[in-house]
Amino acid sequence: MQKRLRFARACMLTSAAGVFVSWAVLSGSASAQVFGGPPGAPNQAPAAPNQPPAAQNPVGVKDPGVRGGAPGAGGALQGLNADELAFFAAAGEVFAEVDSVSGTVPGEDGAGLGPRFNLNSCAGCHAQPAVGGSSPAINPQVEVATLDGARNTVPSFIQRNGPVREARFVKNPDGSPDGGVHDLFVITGRVDAPGCFIKQPDFAGQLLKNNVIFRIPTPTFGTGLVENVADDDLQSDLDKTLPARATMGISGQFNRSGNDGTIARFGWKAQNKSLLIFSGEAYNVEQGVTNELFPNEREGDPNCQFNATPEDHTHFRVTTPGPSPATAYSADTVSFAGFMRFLAPPTPARSTPTTQRGLQVFLNVGCQGCHTVSHTTTKSPFTGQSNVTFQPFSDFAVHDMGDGLADGISQGNADGDEFRTAPLWGIGQRIFFLHDGRTKDLLEAIRAHASRTSEANQVISNFNLLPGGDQQALLTFLRSL
Repeated sequence: MQKRLRFARACMLTSAAGVFVSWAVLSGSASAQVFGGPPGAPNQAPAAPNQPPAAQNPVGVKDPGVRGGAPGAGGALQGLNADELAFFAAAGEVFAEVDSVSGTVPGEDGAGLGPRFNLNSCAGCHAQPAVGGSSPAINPQVEVATLDGARNTVPSFIQRNGPVREARFVKNPDGSPDGGVHDLFVITGRVDAPGCFIKQPDFAGQLLKNNVIFRIPTPTFGTGLVENVADDDLQSDLDKTLPARATMGISGQFNRSGNDGTIARFGWKAQNKSLLIFSGEAYNVEQGVTNELFPNEREGDPNCQFNATPEDHTHFRVTTPGPSPATAYSADTVSFAGFMRFLAPPTPARSTPTTQRGLQVFLNVGCQGCHTVSHTTTKSPFTGQSNVTFQPFSDFAVHDMGDGLADGISQGNADGDEFRTAPLWGIGQRIFFLHDGRTKDLLEAIRAHASRTSEANQVISNFNLLPGGDQQALLTFLRSL
């Protein structure tokens, strides 16, 4: 007999650390209070694929805006031992290091920048509300375009008050799929790049062809916990909600490694398997630094290649005379991965009656059909990180978001209209939303989930049918995370 699920209870427990959510799912008949609709409303039939649900606009409902107060993020996971904490601190310094071409520019001690790049530091992209987070309010890409004599033109889609962005081209000139990152800037003209004369891509021309899509930085807080959830547990957490999700038109799948079939979980399309791979790819693609995971230069002009490759590598040092073994020092990519692995999750604001009401609305309209509230880690080699239950508000699966959000780019088994469920923890202090940073308005971001074939249409329809007070409570709850 098919097992059916119903929501039994939802409660908000308050502690000095903030909000903790728990609930019990019991067998029995399906209830409208899980995924079926807003409080007191009947279940709604899924929207027709070509007819997104219409938005209602109750008077006064608006995004409360970025939550003020302390960042509540950027620190180390609880329970780490002294050695792990020391590594976290040292790795954080590497994460914040600014790169130049050969490490010879004062204040830019890292080496390997370019020949093509988007920014010169990990912390420049991952800055809000603390190092490790998402795009800051003031975009550092505007300044870096001409730093140290560089002669770049700032593309039209990069604004001082806009999000940090990377650009991808959807198609190659011959019409075949592209999908790769085309870096915004080149090192031409920099004081540490004599003889290099490569040009920026023709972004203006590609924009006229509607061939450019954007991505913004994903927050890295708590990602070590995400990495340490067993594949079977992620699959089990997804399967538990399958009957209720099916009534809502929500499916979803995991993006999996083409090599070993395991679940990938990092990046906008969950295209990266691990934090180390994520680090290596970003170092090469975003900063142009070759490394042991991505050892080859992306730009072939020899006049712009100033360093031996890989530019970032394991360092060896013999500490005593004689035949004693050399001591190996971590490559930057290992430090980046370790820093992210030890970053604590964001701390939510304290619970209030309004946020409790907003949580209930969140559950009632079906948001947890994709934004699964909690997961639990498996055994960890790090101190105090085994069997830890945490609350990212994501299933880490990819879902069809319809043509309104589709970018036309496939990565792994995630198609051009599929995206990983964005974790909601820390959303209260995020500035820019959706994969391309198109809005600062959380209400607008919610409603953008609805379009033609989007799996979220029924949930957004439920949201649109809510009275204004419940919509506002949901927004206030999200800004408390």
